[in-house]
Amino acid sequence: MNRFTHIKRLYGYILTTFIPLFLMTFAICLFLVLMQFLWKYVEDMVGKGLGLDVIGEMFFYAALNLIPLALPLAILLASLMVFGNIGENLELLAIKSAGIPLLKTMKPLIILIAFISVGAFFFQNNAIPKIQTKFYSLLISIRQASPELDVPEGVFYKEIEGYNLYVGRKDRKSGMLYDVLIYDVASGFNNMAVIICDSARMSMTKDKTMLIFTMYSGQQFQNFTEGTTPRYHTDFVPYARENFDRKTMMISYDANFNRMGEEVIETSSTSNYVSKNLAKLGTSIDSMSMILDSVNVVDRKLMKNYSHLSFRNSYPPEQKDSLILAAQNVGAEAPRPDTLFRSKELSDRSSILQSAFQKAENNSNEFLFRSLNKTTMQKTINRHWVEWHRKFTIPFTCLIFFFIGAPLGSIVRKGGLGTPIVISVILFIIYYIVENVGYKMTRDGVWVHWFGMWFSSLILLPIGVFLTHKAMNDSVIMNADTYVQFFRRLFFIREKRKYPVKNIIIDKPDYETILRLLENLSREADRFLEKYSHLSYKAYWNDSQYEKELISLKNNMESMLNQVSNSRDLDVLAKAEEFPVLISNVRIFRPGSLPAKISMYLFPVGILLRLLSCSFEMRIRNDLRNIRLYSGELTGIILNEYPQKSTTIAQNQII
Repeated sequence: MNRFTHIKRLYGYILTTFIPLFLMTFAICLFLVLMQFLWKYVEDMVGKGLGLDVIGEMFFYAALNLIPLALPLAILLASLMVFGNIGENLELLAIKSAGIPLLKTMKPLIILIAFISVGAFFFQNNAIPKIQTKFYSLLISIRQASPELDVPEGVFYKEIEGYNLYVGRKDRKSGMLYDVLIYDVASGFNNMAVIICDSARMSMTKDKTMLIFTMYSGQQFQNFTEGTTPRYHTDFVPYARENFDRKTMMISYDANFNRMGEEVIETSSTSNYVSKNLAKLGTSIDSMSMILDSVNVVDRKLMKNYSHLSFRNSYPPEQKDSLILAAQNVGAEAPRPDTLFRSKELSDRSSILQSAFQKAENNSNEFLFRSLNKTTMQKTINRHWVEWHRKFTIPFTCLIFFFIGAPLGSIVRKGGLGTPIVISVILFIIYYIVENVGYKMTRDGVWVHWFGMWFSSLILLPIGVFLTHKAMNDSVIMNADTYVQFFRRLFFIREKRKYPVKNIIIDKPDYETILRLLENLSREADRFLEKYSHLSYKAYWNDSQYEKELISLKNNMESMLNQVSNSRDLDVLAKAEEFPVLISNVRIFRPGSLPAKISMYLFPVGILLRLLSCSFEMRIRNDLRNIRLYSGELTGIILNEYPQKSTTIAQNQII
């Protein structure tokens, strides 16, 4: 009962730690993706005089629409921070010491994330279609809104449709425009008018549908082409000229914000997929697939009947293949089309070829048009499949990101915002790239829809399983020394010994014992070199004593050097650092095992592997010679520094 109470307290502690962090990271991630949305659509909203209510509504719908993108990143970051914090504070170590495995520690969060994933599914299925409909209808309305009139100085202003306006100088207080030049191409380039005036003033009608342009002291030049006769030279275009002291011009310019109805999105045949839930998407996919299949059947019949030899359909049924039947009746061979064609006159040949070319071109254009319709419908079906699968992929991604973040946090054991944010951003960028690749491949019909939309999950799921397994077994995959040792072995980089002088020595070195160990080590090295001076091909695959004796020799050397490392004599420590680090494994398979026997009898493979191991054996033999040499030199140093040691041992030592 007491243990159960402690576990319940642990679950409560984990939940109270995770939930505030999750809410904080979710707010941060949502803000970041909302800023990305702002940078993407800022040009569509700036300079159109939109009210704060419209902009606020736009950001509200955008934030709701971006929740599925921010939710997996927030779960990843929060789980990394929580388990990184408890790992850094040694709380995770205490939990494991109490006999509670990592998976049981994660149990309350697994249940919580499962509920969040289910909620994300219902949000995707029920709320997102309505949100996307409102969002895209408002976005299209903003894009179609006319820009706010703010004519700059010294450049041509082209935001008024059909007019190019140039203003030399503006008076901000009075609103007067000076040195004004207007190109009026609303009636076409051939009827273009050019207006030059000293000053002008712009204003809007009350309903903001017309622009009133009042100009002072200017001239108007306009092309005059109506009623002209061809007697004028083509390079000469007549024009009309008008001088005025005051002239008023009305320009159609709707400055109001006109909101597009949501029914435009819902009734659109190519974009209504954003407004449908799971059931409606499935129904639409089935309907469009049936229509597409029926169109394909009709096209195949049409191509079979009319695309080839369509001229035969113009003959009466009794006259079809009349030449072939006549030839068969008299027992002659049916005439070939080439022979019939060459029997015609040159003019007849030309007309036949022109008729054939025209029919082929007509068939080609007709089937091209029909194929374009089918391509559009197939893209619409693909878009529906994308939305259908997204109802499931987003919740599943939340689960995967938790099983990536929580184990990775327990392995890294770094809390705060630094390391978790770096890791989260890297993982999310990888996910975002892979997810976009799958989405575009599905949208364009390159990949089948289920593979393309689940491609990111298929990539991330093994990573989550691998990290969870490693975290449960206290893996050292994030330990830098592990990778250093791996690359040292990969590139055959020798390890170097380092024996600094210890400040506190508990076990003082027994030099008499060290001398005996050095003597035994030299003897073992000599015996090994004599026994394995040359390892035969058969012994390489079957003799297991080679590695056993090598490991025994290595252990004896490390035991002796461990005692020598307690010395305070610098010469002794320096000589001990010169001893090489022996490698113990030179064979891929265990000698005498089934893979070793198979490799031995497969001579091309066995000989290749045997040749690759020769360099390792040469290194081992060279290291053993150095061990024998350094053993004698270390023995001499000890005897010189400590002459009171046993003379008998020194005489029997191999130098």
